[in-house]
Amino acid sequence: MEFNALDWLAVGLYLAVVAGIGAWAGLRQRSAKEEKGREYFLAGGHLNWVVIGLALFSTNISTVHLVGLAEEGYKNGLACGNFEWMAPFTLIILSFFFAPFYIRTRVATLPDFLEMRYSRGCRNWLAIISMLSAIVVHISFALYAGATVLHGLFGIPVYKSLIGLGILIAFYTSFGGLMAVVAAESVQTIVLLVGAICLTCFGLFEVGGWDALKANVDPVKMTILRAEGDASNMPWYAILLGYPIIGIWYWCTDQTIVQRVLGAKDENHARVGPLFAGFLKILPVFVLVLPGLICAALVNQGKIPELTSTKDTFVVLVSHLLPAGLRGLMAAALMAAIMGAVSGAMNSIATLFCYDLYKQLKPDTSDKKLIFIGRTVTWVGMLLSIAWASQLDKFASVFQGIQTVICYIAPSLTVVFVAGVFWKKATARGAFVTLASGFALGVIVFFLDFFKAQTGWNINFMMASFYLAVVCSVVMVITSMAFPRALTAKQAALVWANPWASLSEPGWKGLGNYKFLAVLLILTMGVLYYLFR
Repeated sequence: MEFNALDWLAVGLYLAVVAGIGAWAGLRQRSAKEEKGREYFLAGGHLNWVVIGLALFSTNISTVHLVGLAEEGYKNGLACGNFEWMAPFTLIILSFFFAPFYIRTRVATLPDFLEMRYSRGCRNWLAIISMLSAIVVHISFALYAGATVLHGLFGIPVYKSLIGLGILIAFYTSFGGLMAVVAAESVQTIVLLVGAICLTCFGLFEVGGWDALKANVDPVKMTILRAEGDASNMPWYAILLGYPIIGIWYWCTDQTIVQRVLGAKDENHARVGPLFAGFLKILPVFVLVLPGLICAALVNQGKIPELTSTKDTFVVLVSHLLPAGLRGLMAAALMAAIMGAVSGAMNSIATLFCYDLYKQLKPDTSDKKLIFIGRTVTWVGMLLSIAWASQLDKFASVFQGIQTVICYIAPSLTVVFVAGVFWKKATARGAFVTLASGFALGVIVFFLDFFKAQTGWNINFMMASFYLAVVCSVVMVITSMAFPRALTAKQAALVWANPWASLSEPGWKGLGNYKFLAVLLILTMGVLYYLFR
């Protein structure tokens, strides 16, 4: 693709702004007499609901979404939009049931919370798994997908893109901590949405409008709920049963995502921020999935040549639809998606290592030394991620690959957290056995699926996640009942007496009330699912 001066100006300006934000956040913290650990890792507990919502959205929307959702939209239409439109329901669960406990305990990490509810062993297990998942899932896939598209846009070799992006992200993440991450993510979210909206609008104009789009694609591609045997391999029942398992892990218990909530000013901000993100999650179906469907319609109209590879869907759309200047803005949006996801995961890795591993061994470590260690871990984690990302070309599909990995990681973690906040009889031994056995089963099932040609495995990955969760639940119940242990007063305070107890807090008055926003969000999603059923 040819870029002119306006395009390069948009890209350069964006990179300068992001690097400047990282430097500003770092210098702002250093202006205090002493840089504090909670300031660096959790933004000092100063985040409001707007920043939390934007940061949650930005960390979630990575390059995998920009590239993968466009490709899925081209091949299968709106079906993959279920991963976006089911998210608001799990964000409501975060707002109602998990965020209050996280804020009341003022934990720095989710493994810290797991120790309060269960034991040190559970904490250490979750810390290690969370760091591995951040490197293997969040960072590496985002870097690889981004580097691949940058190669398509600019012709830059993939390995150079990996190294260059990695260094820039590690710089502002290690320098400014979570404050730099969320400040940059707020800018990145705006840039990402503006670029994606422009791509959708230009695409709809080119195809001839909504009616012309519907007339030039298979009608089933305009629906989001699919029957058994559909080419998307996402029947409605698999979404209904499987998504809550991966959604609760991802949105409610994954350190990379939830760390923004841990830095909230107070409980109300921690509740409303995820709900704001829930409303934002409506947009990707229209601005990330729909462009892929538009591309298919343009091909059918003969306005765009047949794609040689569906992986090029996003690049083809940008090159054919956007004028000079906006191409640069879209490239900046692409880098925003890379940086938003990767920087959040890098900060989480540093926080997990420092608070859940190092400080447990050396509790007297000063904040200054802890921050130095955190910055070092950020760079080490980035180097490991770059090394792993360079091997991801072996996967046939990046988007399907990341979803499959998540489906086999999530079940045991979801069961342990849900049981922890709702079931008083859940014990530390039950939790640890569930975590260990669930992880082992997940690894086994992953390899059965990965080598399905040899093993004959044919279970839908979403249903496999549901079945694993059922097995983990049985293990949790049997082990906890076989080895009962009374809760301490501190542990009992982390279990809801009943689901309605989470609504006891009145919240803000007016339209900002978390109960009102949750009801509005549920009704909105119900209408959308009805319209695109």
